[in-house]
Amino acid sequence: MAEFDFDAVVVGAGAVGLACGYALARRGLTVAVLEREAAIGQGVSSRNSEVIHGGLYYPTGSLKARLCVQGRRMLYAFCDAHHVDYDRCGKLVVATDAAGLERLDAILEQARTNDVEGMARLTEAQALALEPELSCEGALISPQSGVFESHAYMLALQGEIEAAGGAVVLSTPFEGATPLDGGGFEVRAGGAEPTTLTCRLLVTAPGLSAQAVAAEIEGFPADKIPKAYFGKGMYFRLSGKAPFARLIYPPPIHGALGTHYRRDLGGQGVFGPDLHFVDEPDYTVDPAAAGEFYRYIRKFWPGLPDGALSPDYAGVRPKLHGPGQPQPDFQLHGEAVHGLPGLMALFGIESPGLTSSLAIGEEVAVRLGA
Repeated sequence: MAEFDFDAVVVGAGAVGLACGYALARRGLTVAVLEREAAIGQGVSSRNSEVIHGGLYYPTGSLKARLCVQGRRMLYAFCDAHHVDYDRCGKLVVATDAAGLERLDAILEQARTNDVEGMARLTEAQALALEPELSCEGALISPQSGVFESHAYMLALQGEIEAAGGAVVLSTPFEGATPLDGGGFEVRAGGAEPTTLTCRLLVTAPGLSAQAVAAEIEGFPADKIPKAYFGKGMYFRLSGKAPFARLIYPPPIHGALGTHYRRDLGGQGVFGPDLHFVDEPDYTVDPAAAGEFYRYIRKFWPGLPDGALSPDYAGVRPKLHGPGQPQPDFQLHGEAVHGLPGLMALFGIESPGLTSSLAIGEEVAVRLGA
């Protein structure tokens, strides 16, 4: 039996990479998580809505449908056990016209197929009884949806990995890997003190750089690396009192869930993200985009005052589709895809990746036979 420095190396210390490390460490494996940034969760994991998704929309039998529902249940339990702050505030998916009402019926059917608990159709009067500031023709309620403190969650995952004897190594970029004769990998790590380490299992979960990382693994077929697209979304923050206690979502747009409302854990209202495809990750927020936000938000909240929105932040999602193309499932590429035993490469882990993260970690561990 070969001797390895670690049983498993995970590339990327965002929510998904840390959840993969946690799942492997729980099984008694020694784990090292490599992160190129100086802190955990500095990419996709820190630039999102911090929403715990119910699992309403995703196609029957997809990984997104199964892992979102499973992950959401696991996430609430993990937050309870680790004292991570959350608000299971519920979500209203609102229709502002007759066409939207028809879409609500389809979403409700899909949500029930996906085993989402507590879903119900609301009339206009029922929706306004819950949220008097709302304007809609009807709505769905998803009582299991919520918001949470994602950074505290990632710190708890890091703590679990380290408590199990693993390591989360910061400022240490992955620079390549070579399969070893007899199994396992030699991994090259950079940074101030470059090093080489060996492992039996390798998991790549670096978000926006998933394709670039895969290309640095010797023997990974180039034609098995999916094309990367970057979906930028901007957020605007509301000044004044938050108008709604629950999440407010329009029906999803092509390729995303649409610009929605949340009340964060500090009690402030935030709107976003919109969706623009960009050539490279870009985190600027264009103040001029406020005009489109006002127009869109006033469909479901006509009381939005002029001048109440201010630019907040932007995120970039690692998409596997371009404008107008169908939105694919999560991709977890194991040996059957790329031919390299012991390697699991993750691509396109965007929404609902944060909600699904614990379930993704379990799925990766099971598929690797850990």
